[in-house]
Amino acid sequence: MAVRRSSVRLGVFFLFYVIYLILGAAVFSAVEGPNETDEIKDLKATRERFLGAHRCVSDEKLEAFVEAVIEAHNKGVSLLGNTSNEPNWSFGQSIFFAASVLTTIGYGHVTPLSEGGKVFCIVYASLGIPLTLILFTAAVERLMAVTSALLRLLVARFGHLYSVVYIRLVHLAVVFAFVVVFVFLIPAAVFVAIETNWNYLDSFYYCFISMTTIGLGDYIPGDDPHQSNRMLYKIATAVYLFVGLILMLLMVANVYDVPELNFGHYFRARNDDQATSAADDEHKKLHPTAATGGEEQQHRYTETVNRSYQKDPTHFDDSRYLTDEG
Repeated sequence: MAVRRSSVRLGVFFLFYVIYLILGAAVFSAVEGPNETDEIKDLKATRERFLGAHRCVSDEKLEAFVEAVIEAHNKGVSLLGNTSNEPNWSFGQSIFFAASVLTTIGYGHVTPLSEGGKVFCIVYASLGIPLTLILFTAAVERLMAVTSALLRLLVARFGHLYSVVYIRLVHLAVVFAFVVVFVFLIPAAVFVAIETNWNYLDSFYYCFISMTTIGLGDYIPGDDPHQSNRMLYKIATAVYLFVGLILMLLMVANVYDVPELNFGHYFRARNDDQATSAADDEHKKLHPTAATGGEEQQHRYTETVNRSYQKDPTHFDDSRYLTDEG
């Protein structure tokens, strides 16, 4: 059995993907490793200074206190500030959490703590994620009508000067620029103006991590306990997540509409069958006798056998019909 060409391509692509994965791990380790080492040294020095300044606190008690703080932080509970800060499960915070669940971003900075909350989260996500996909698909379909109209306008205006492929690429560049500006650049500027501890790179990084649904959770808007209008800010951020993801899917749909950029075509097994069928059709066109002669010969043999069998079915022998020609 011959190996499909698409399978060979897929194997090569898989090997490339593994190398890319290993390369990324090596770069992250080389870049982040030294920073982690420096952070550990600074943290140990801070701990020693604290124990030196507060000799009434033992190392064991400090260790237990730090563990309790870390455990609470992992559950989304912070001891920073005073007790009058807005809780994690206020309405605005809950809207933001629900949006992160339905969009599958899942920052992980706040999670359900009770068993009832965990069960409800499972049921809520199981129903809500398909509903979100339906909503996104319907929205993208309607926005595609706008981008398609733009493409038709470009073809009508410049079709006599440039090829369709070139016009499609220009159209895709326009859509890409629109998404970059209104999903990344402008929102990043808004976030850096609101979040006092973020620079522009931090804001852009948050937008990228969110819009690609990576959701690392290291940067979360509105987590500053002293943030003003925190509930409104969280709801506005949730709206940004929904709108931004719709625009991201719109860009992906426009990329998929350009056949020259649809590289997944090369890894589909059915394309091998289509290529084989096309080759057979071409062979039949070039060699019509070879393609039909065998079928005609078999048809003549069947008719002869049937006539002989009808004459004397008890003494039927087909060996005399099997000539060298057959």
